[in-house]
Amino acid sequence: MTVLEQRGTYRPAPPPAWQPRTDPAPLLPDAEPYRVLGTGAADRADPGLLRTLHARLVTGRRYNAQATALTRQGRLAVYPSSTGQEACEVAAALVLADRDWLFPSYRDTLAVITRGVDPVQALTLLRGDWHTGYDPYEHRVAPLSTPLATQLPHAVGLAHAARLRGDDVVALAMVGDGGTSEGDFHEALNFAAVQRAPVVFLVQNNGFAISVPLAKQTAAPSLAHKAVGYGMPGRLVDGNDAVAVHEVLSDAVRHARAGGGPVLVEAVTYRLEAHTNADDATRYRGDAEVETWRGHDPVDLLERELTRRGLLDEDARRAVREESEALAADLRARLHEDPVLDPMDLFAHVYAEPTPHLREQRELLRAELAAEAEANADAEAQAAPEGATR
Repeated sequence: MTVLEQRGTYRPAPPPAWQPRTDPAPLLPDAEPYRVLGTGAADRADPGLLRTLHARLVTGRRYNAQATALTRQGRLAVYPSSTGQEACEVAAALVLADRDWLFPSYRDTLAVITRGVDPVQALTLLRGDWHTGYDPYEHRVAPLSTPLATQLPHAVGLAHAARLRGDDVVALAMVGDGGTSEGDFHEALNFAAVQRAPVVFLVQNNGFAISVPLAKQTAAPSLAHKAVGYGMPGRLVDGNDAVAVHEVLSDAVRHARAGGGPVLVEAVTYRLEAHTNADDATRYRGDAEVETWRGHDPVDLLERELTRRGLLDEDARRAVREESEALAADLRARLHEDPVLDPMDLFAHVYAEPTPHLREQRELLRAELAAEAEANADAEAQAAPEGATR
């Protein structure tokens, strides 16, 4: 008889010293994603917050569209659009205090600019540059992380260090459902829970890790249920309901700031565009599925609530559209300017003290560039008409 077959009939007494370390009941997420919009709870939503969320979501949608277009024009190497996930992006940035830190993944450019980073600087890494484009300390935004989940241990380390120093700082780390299958996810959540680090983990569950559906990534009832195994609260929220996401994340940040330890929030959402411009999403999902989610668009959900409460007239719509178009125009103009590059930057920030081999390579390149510049100058001089001056 196997152990499984014995279950229910054979129950050995636990070891004398054993006892549950944590009561799991308070840690369990709700059975259904928490919602505000379209429910009676929407009436208590602050009008100012609704307007702010709406303006940010509309601007974010336009930003996504413009960045995608610039990718097709060759001005960006790649762009992972967050179209359809704007509610998560905006809320994550808005719930943090200036002293807090945001740790984004590669798809979270919109959260980065909502935090205050220059929209063009936020795209520097996606242009193929060697650095992230902005000073992480200026806005307390860590570099965009292309490898899956590697930003999570960084967020935990910063939050734990802040707690040891007595600093009133919370870290909010963003990750996709695919990132929860990485070892860094486990290590980050386990360490954070044991050390009670003030960190909030926001999982944007958009249903696919590129093309791998969630059902092939985990057998858990929800990703929020994973929190229980680490001894932290798990929250499940409708990721397209901007007000609900803002409320749940605000509660999680307060919990972490008050010394309650980490919180795992799963936001159930959907990316309406392909994984990136290099992806053909029609190979793994159908048009009917996408159209179903378009009926739960985060911008439309918020606009319906604003209209119902008389908070969104045509003048307000026009003002938001004009602001969005101004952002898109600025993005186009600045990204069509070719950056001035210094080839010597190839050797910067490789080692604190350059190795002899690296110094040799640097001098060889400098000599080659100087020789090339001299040859070009001679060629121009020979091609110039006799008597012409430069």
